[in-house]
Amino acid sequence: MRGGDHVGDVVVTGPDLVLHTVRCVGFAGVPRIAAAAGLAPSDVESALIDLAVDGLVSRVPGEFGGWGLTDAGRAADGERVAAELAGAGTRERVAAGLVGFLVLNPELLDLVSAWQLRDGAPSTATRILDRVADLDRRTDPVCAALAAALPRFGRYRTRLTAALDRVRAGEVAYLADELDSYHTVWFQLHEDLLATLGVPR
Repeated sequence: MRGGDHVGDVVVTGPDLVLHTVRCVGFAGVPRIAAAAGLAPSDVESALIDLAVDGLVSRVPGEFGGWGLTDAGRAADGERVAAELAGAGTRERVAAGLVGFLVLNPELLDLVSAWQLRDGAPSTATRILDRVADLDRRTDPVCAALAAALPRFGRYRTRLTAALDRVRAGEVAYLADELDSYHTVWFQLHEDLLATLGVPR
């Protein structure tokens, strides 16, 4: 298992990253969890097995199966994230990041709705995608500040950029329809901010 991000006196280890990723992503298979966490699938699978032994995650087998948190896992993740944030001493900076995110969030949701209800005119799609690109540029300072406060937040900028690049390349489903779409990653960032700060949805 690889080491984790160093945050203050706290080391965010692979198992903790995997547990928290499952918290933010929700029920998912190893490849999706690995992609979200930025870890090798073999490392993620090893961590999930260890977490399952500890009763923190459980697996549903089968073609549509995957891994999810148990109640004990949700509680443990809350404790570990609280310790991470306290060790880093950056609660105020992460809270400021949440405020910045919430300013942009309604605009992203409106754009996704407009995209899903768009007419077939190419000009309409172009106009919406241009607005998404502008919103993405304005998201940069928020993502940078969060990554400086807690390095694991840096993964979101990477994933948002990857999704938007695919949209620009013509794979428009990566705006709102795919499992790794821009909207999905955005939602997970929102969930991560709330979970990190202990704020109920």
